[in-house]
Amino acid sequence: MATDIAGAPAPAFPFGSLRERLKTRTEQSLSAEEAAGRRLAMMGRNAALVVIALLLAVVNPYPGFLYYEALLGLFLVVGAARYVLERRGSWQGWHDYLLIGLDFALLTFTLLYPNPLAPFDYPAQMSLRFGNFVYFYVLLAGLAFGFQPRRVVWGGIIGALAWLSGIVWLIALPDTVVFPSETGTFDSELAILAMPTLVDLDMVTRDLVVFLIIAGMVALVVARSRRLVERQALLERERGNLARYFPPATVDRLARQDAALASIRETDAAVLFFDLVGFTHWAERHSPAEVIKMLREVHGRVENAVFAHDGTLDKFIGDGAMATFGAVDPGPREATNALACAVAIVDEFKAWNARRTRSGQAQVRASVGVHYGPVVVGNIGTDRRIELAALGDAVNVASRLEALTRDLDCGAAISSALADAASEETGDEAAALLARFRAGGQRELRGRDEAVDVLAYG
Repeated sequence: MATDIAGAPAPAFPFGSLRERLKTRTEQSLSAEEAAGRRLAMMGRNAALVVIALLLAVVNPYPGFLYYEALLGLFLVVGAARYVLERRGSWQGWHDYLLIGLDFALLTFTLLYPNPLAPFDYPAQMSLRFGNFVYFYVLLAGLAFGFQPRRVVWGGIIGALAWLSGIVWLIALPDTVVFPSETGTFDSELAILAMPTLVDLDMVTRDLVVFLIIAGMVALVVARSRRLVERQALLERERGNLARYFPPATVDRLARQDAALASIRETDAAVLFFDLVGFTHWAERHSPAEVIKMLREVHGRVENAVFAHDGTLDKFIGDGAMATFGAVDPGPREATNALACAVAIVDEFKAWNARRTRSGQAQVRASVGVHYGPVVVGNIGTDRRIELAALGDAVNVASRLEALTRDLDCGAAISSALADAASEETGDEAAALLARFRAGGQRELRGRDEAVDVLAYG
């Protein structure tokens, strides 16, 4: 059973600093996504402008559509300016706000100023009768692609101000009739509404208020989506970091419960050491590329065996490795899993050697030592380099058992403590595994006074 060690609080740095580094990388990823979103919005914007240009050429008689085509060209220029600045690496945050302002100002001018090439004249105030304000929502929606709530809020504010400026210009025209009238001298509301130079302030107010409300709602949606993406990205990075140590089955649980990793605990666990016998001599006769290739193949086989038996890959040590079972994520069969893992590693390397022999390659010898006993588990290191470690006599014994395989001429050496713990856990399953072992006798281990009863396999 695991117990927290009194007087040994978790270090302050490990997971706090890790989260800060992960957060920085997440922000960098989000910045890249924001840039990608802006590019996507620009492509969509250009495609929409092309479609609108074709539509205007169909629905507007010549030469009136040429005016709108020229204005659409100005929208393309604004988009091109954004593209050129980003390609040159000259893009700065304020450029974005400036170009958004230009977009809304240009849209306001396009919607309110009468077409001078139109075949008939109409008062500028008539522009308000066409319901063109809906195009502002299209421009606002495009800002959501940037994944920045500030851009959406800015678009809402600057869009409202641009439209309000256009309304003020219309009201300032000498023939404008404002409704509702402050004087109250008009006899018929219907007559007022029929006037071509009418500016309906109620309608303008409604449009602006609804536009600002929707801008705020879109900004909130973008902000929430951004937080969800940040949280998911952080979890995925933490999960990827945990996956270096733990089997996939436990990664999700530990990602949600990192406090279990930050605390310093004492618990009973199985510890496994692996080593590749004679690797130093083998590496002396091979190129660095061949050495790296061999290490990757060896580490991959050990990792697969450890994770397949729900173990924690504590570390790789050169051509060797250390794994624990139950140190971080306790379960009902840690000793049995460690025992089965040791057998699996020896059998895997035996099968690999058979394939290597058939292909004319030299054989490699795996050496495994496993012990069961109390260990202390916690994070050690510094703010810049942390490591989850299992320490204690059980770790030392497992390491000495691995070295003992040379004297016993076997692939795996385990302690009777491991055998007893496995038998208590799973009974017949452990007995079937232990039947493959032979007695290795009482052995004295270097640096330890008490002898250990050893079993050997392979």
